[in-house]
Amino acid sequence: MNEHHISSAFDRDLEGVTALIMKMGGLVEVAILNSANSLVDRDLELAMEVRKGDQAIDTLEDRVNQEAARIIALRAPVGSDLRTVLSVMKISANLERCGDYAKNLAKRTSVLAEMTPVGGSSQSIRRMAREVEKMLKDALDAYLQQDAELAADVRGRDREIDQMYNALFREFLTHMMEDPRNITACMHLHFIAKNIERMGDHVTSIAEQVIYLVTGDIPDDNRDKQDRTAYVGGPAG
Repeated sequence: MNEHHISSAFDRDLEGVTALIMKMGGLVEVAILNSANSLVDRDLELAMEVRKGDQAIDTLEDRVNQEAARIIALRAPVGSDLRTVLSVMKISANLERCGDYAKNLAKRTSVLAEMTPVGGSSQSIRRMAREVEKMLKDALDAYLQQDAELAADVRGRDREIDQMYNALFREFLTHMMEDPRNITACMHLHFIAKNIERMGDHVTSIAEQVIYLVTGDIPDDNRDKQDRTAYVGGPAG
C-alpha cells in the first residue's frame, strides 16, 4: 500500500473516531443540563434518566479507545498523526469524567428532593452548569474546527466557573450558620457545586488537548485557579 493510500485510510479512521467523540460530547452536554434541571425541578424521573444514560457515555469511551488502539496497531502513526490519536483518547477520558460528575449530581437530586430548598442555591447551580455546558460545546467545536484560538478562550473561561463556585461556597456557609437545619442540604449542594467545578476543569483539559493538537504544544503556564475554598470535595458515590 503506497503512502497516499495509508494516509487516506488513516483519515477515514480518524473521521470515524471523531464522530464517536462528537456523539459522546453531545450526550455529556445533555447529561450536564438534565442533571442540573432535575435538581431545580426536583424531577426524580429526569435524574434517573441521567444516571441510566451514563452507561452509553462509558460505552462510547470504550469504543473510542478500541478504535484508537486499532489505528495505532494498524497504521503505526507517527508525528502529528500519533499526536492526534493520543489527544482523542485523552479527550474521551475527560468527557467520561464529566459524565460521571453529572451522574453524581443526579444521584444527590433524589436526596435533596426530600429536603427543604435552601434559598436560590439550585438556580445558581443550574447557571453554573449551563456555563460549563457552553464551554464544552465550544471546546468540541474547537476540536472539530482545529481552532486553537477558540480552545484558548474556553481555557480562560474556567476562571469564571471557579468564581461562581467560590460564591456558592460562601452562600452555603451563610445558610449553615444562619440555620443549622440547612447543614445537611448545604453539604449535598456543596458536593454538587464542586462536581460542576471539576467538570469545568475537565472541559479545560479538553481545550488544552485541542491546543496541543493544533500547535504541538501543551500550554505550560499554570492556570490561575480561583478556587479559594479550603474544603476539597470529590465525586460523590
